[in-house]
Amino acid sequence: MQKPIFNSFHRKYAVICLVVAALFCAGMAQADEGDAVALLDRTGKAFASVARKVAPAVVHIRVEKGIQSPNRLQFHGQNPENFFNNPFLDHFLGPGFRYPGPNGRNSPQYRQSGTGSGFIISDDGYILTNHHVIRDADTITVRLDDKREFAAEVIGSDAKSDVALIRIDAENLPTVPLGDSDKIDVGEWVIAIGSPFELNRSVTVGVVSAKGRNQIGINDYENFIQTDAAINPGNSGGPLLNIHGRVIGINTAIFSRSGGYMGIGFAIPVNMAKNIQQQLMSNGKVTRGWLGVGIQDVDSDLANSFQLESATGILLTEVSQNSPADRAGLQQGDVLLAMDGIELTGVTDLRNRVAMTAPGSKVEFSLSRDGKKDKITVTIGEQPADFGRGQAHLGMTDGSPLKQMGLSLQDLSPELAERFDYKINQGVLIADVRPGSVAAKAGIQPGHLMEEINRQRIHNMGELQKALQNSKSTNQILLRVRNGQYSRYIVLRLQ
Repeated sequence: MQKPIFNSFHRKYAVICLVVAALFCAGMAQADEGDAVALLDRTGKAFASVARKVAPAVVHIRVEKGIQSPNRLQFHGQNPENFFNNPFLDHFLGPGFRYPGPNGRNSPQYRQSGTGSGFIISDDGYILTNHHVIRDADTITVRLDDKREFAAEVIGSDAKSDVALIRIDAENLPTVPLGDSDKIDVGEWVIAIGSPFELNRSVTVGVVSAKGRNQIGINDYENFIQTDAAINPGNSGGPLLNIHGRVIGINTAIFSRSGGYMGIGFAIPVNMAKNIQQQLMSNGKVTRGWLGVGIQDVDSDLANSFQLESATGILLTEVSQNSPADRAGLQQGDVLLAMDGIELTGVTDLRNRVAMTAPGSKVEFSLSRDGKKDKITVTIGEQPADFGRGQAHLGMTDGSPLKQMGLSLQDLSPELAERFDYKINQGVLIADVRPGSVAAKAGIQPGHLMEEINRQRIHNMGELQKALQNSKSTNQILLRVRNGQYSRYIVLRLQ
């Protein structure tokens, strides 16, 4: 039987189609590869363009200060000058760390030097940098990109935010524009420029790894931008830039176990720095807002105890007498949910926002009190000069279910009250905490003072026993515990 002609033709047609498709795909792949390379080329040129524009406004800062040393300084029989001038110490102390010259052999001081970075924000010589770069410096020398050097004066410096403003006597200087750190997103490209290890005009590129990093333990007021752009010693005070060449942060610190770059760097958001800079330029110092409350974050246990829908908001553990919060009607046990309509994300968020609010400003807090929503307007006060210098003291309590939770309690005697700086009948003293107990795991320590149990104020052991008898449950107890000037709520639950 003769085979149909179309079968042979069909096979040939199919082969031709496959060949054409393969050639087309190959052509598309080459085109895609070309587009990808072109995109990378444009990205690289964008980084280079930003570096060219901004680098002339980034400065190298060298500081020197005198360090006292004993007149009879001995180091295992070595001459102190020979000891400090040993090049081996450069690895640990950094270049420039030197004992005085020939005439300084009997001097009570030697000179220590350090370096950092900064960036020019006005053409008449104002420069932003870190407080820790210029702290306690006797002399500050700024070297520009064109190799000119100038002595700098400190306009103002703020240790709590680690921001400093210095100035050199020069005109028509290149500047870098300040951006808006609130508008950056995690994942955006960023560029760091500075003088790591005294290598001027070093440029590194990365992304914003995270925002709002706090409780790092670097500054009193932390709201760091985290980045993987390489930041090393000497980068401190230099700018962190967005792809448009605007400063979105001041490079401040690195997380490192070796002293070098490990992929995690921190920058102060420029919006915080701008607030500090403006105050330093106007007044030479920083004035912060003050609310006058003790605060803590809310966890799921506290949310249940304070009749909250979820574990959100900031719990007021105490309200200082005659403080702005007290005058406005805020109460101990209130949970602040929002400030001027913006949700509060944690204690650091509240502290930063209140601190950056000008004294005398009115703000509205949304809160929950005994499970009911309310709003209160507070006139922010000025932070006292001694704010945050509280002493670490002791003081706390005991009871039957509390004993099962690891607490031993006693009344405050006059001697104990004087010893721990409490007042008679202020609360019940925690005399001992059993290691490994529920109370120990919650962070309670001997010397703390128990002032409330299940939202009832107690002044002595008798009131404590009555409060326990009135409790609906003895398996879960809400305490307010004081440690020196500060108190916090703690939920203890028998396991």
